[in-house]
Amino acid sequence: MLLLLTFCLMFGCGNDAKEGSAAQRSPASAAGATSTGFSGSAAYSYAKAQVDFGPRVPGTPAAQKAGDWIIRQMRARADTVIVQSFTYATADGKKLPLRNILARFRPDLTNRVLYMTHWDSRPVSESATTEAEKKMPVPGANDGASGVGMFVALGDLLRRTKPLVGVDLLFTDGEDYGQFGPPEIDVLIGSKYFAAHLPSAGYKPRYGVLWDMIGDRDLRIPYEMNSFQQAPEIVSRVWQTAADLGYGDIFVQESGGLITDDHIPLLNVGIPVIDVIDLTYPPHHTPFDTIDKISAKSLAKVGDVAAALVTRK
Repeated sequence: MLLLLTFCLMFGCGNDAKEGSAAQRSPASAAGATSTGFSGSAAYSYAKAQVDFGPRVPGTPAAQKAGDWIIRQMRARADTVIVQSFTYATADGKKLPLRNILARFRPDLTNRVLYMTHWDSRPVSESATTEAEKKMPVPGANDGASGVGMFVALGDLLRRTKPLVGVDLLFTDGEDYGQFGPPEIDVLIGSKYFAAHLPSAGYKPRYGVLWDMIGDRDLRIPYEMNSFQQAPEIVSRVWQTAADLGYGDIFVQESGGLITDDHIPLLNVGIPVIDVIDLTYPPHHTPFDTIDKISAKSLAKVGDVAAALVTRK
């Protein structure tokens, strides 16, 4: 499998006939219901609801309200919701109240898939061009809210269409708080906590997918190379599903480099989680990561892939 993926990465693997037929089967209205029934317009509205709270920086009133909103939404959709509340001491001595939110569908099944996204947003905009802008928090429309919107819309679908496997939707907190380094300081906080406090002894999903920054208008998702190197069979599964749905122009067979993200702590404890991310997003870590920069059509396509993975044989 690894050799096959390596060949594809270097030379490309043609799926023109298959993608063409899949594209003909895939509905044209990407913002509405897709082939799986996933609604991109609903995902966009849920992402906007998060952005409307303001920057979801841990420890702020906006974060409290946004987290409460996610819990309410998932309790109305999932079979079980687990909230991991904890306090984190930062490198500079602050005490951050954080919450991971785990929404479970078909919790009785041992055959499970873990989906992850972070719901916090960044306290500073270090990639901005002016000193004043660098001190501003990131609105986090794509970097935070897009994944939340997709998950809540996926919850709509999974409530009315039972998945074939157990599905865990994990909203992590504190992913984007500190410095990604090197060295890493005060980042990936929620995913590290989850990796150390799994929901049950022996918790071992078949695989996991981290969905991060998946709503921008010019969406293009290459392979994240930690994922490619450590869980190539999962990369193959996700990218082939996207190709079958006609999204091979978005899930491209190219290297996107090594990215430090919430999947790393899970990989470190032996859970094969890959990262689906478009890091080539100009407003990343700036005050301009606003709701107008994301697209219901992009959310529909990614949501269609996420849904197909757990609802189709």
